[in-house]
Amino acid sequence: MSSEGGKGSALSMPISDADFNRLVHFVQSKYGIDLRQKKQLIVSRLSNTIRSQGFAQFKDYVDYMLTKGNSEDINHLLSKLTTNYTYFMREMGAFDFFNGKIMPDIVARHKRDKCLAVWSAGCSSGEEPYNISMYMMDYLGSQASAWDTRLLATDLSMEALTKARRGIYELPDTLPKSWKKNYFVPAEGGKFQVAPKIKNNVIFQQFNLMDPIKFKRKFDVIFCRNVMIYFDQATKKALAERFYEATVPGGYLIISMSENLDPGTKYRRVGASIFQK
Repeated sequence: MSSEGGKGSALSMPISDADFNRLVHFVQSKYGIDLRQKKQLIVSRLSNTIRSQGFAQFKDYVDYMLTKGNSEDINHLLSKLTTNYTYFMREMGAFDFFNGKIMPDIVARHKRDKCLAVWSAGCSSGEEPYNISMYMMDYLGSQASAWDTRLLATDLSMEALTKARRGIYELPDTLPKSWKKNYFVPAEGGKFQVAPKIKNNVIFQQFNLMDPIKFKRKFDVIFCRNVMIYFDQATKKALAERFYEATVPGGYLIISMSENLDPGTKYRRVGASIFQK
């Protein structure tokens, strides 16, 4: 998830400081996204939407969103203010650590039950969880069918999840040729669709990271990359604490190279962007 600004247009609709602050507080308190420095982004990305929905001014729109906005309205608002940007093989160092250090560790710990619990939190359009699944399948090799490697992938955006479930992408040159052959099937327009054995290994679900984490199992590994950079410090600290409680003893949290955890975190750092409980 990312929040990149855009140029305003001649049709930009002015927003008062009061309405700006009300909208910022609403989005941050409900979804963790910090828009305090994004006034121009809000104006440039929402003005046309507000007009098309029949509102004469920002105040009317903010009033509606805070009192009557339904899930579809919220999804539309968040899709306008965030850009789901991700790609296969992103930050290879984390994947190298996952494949070289984490997989041997968690596979050894689960020799009896043969069940791994991995969560891609903020999965965007799906490249990350599919990528993780490929690494797990590749590592387990001929033994993969004996293991339950199904991983959870969540995002706030229904639009991103729709694309993720479709699983059709343009593939980068950095993707191993063997993976392109084994884990994808050709699709229209020179694109490729994730093969069923990888697609069926990922469970997509809408989830707000501001909510309590109450999944049935605790996780061996949580990936949450390029999400917390859009949260303020208090929100990041609280989320890391919830992640910690949702991680099994000895389990891992993987964030992005552009992020860090609060110095007082209970996790211990074991890699550049990798922490262990």
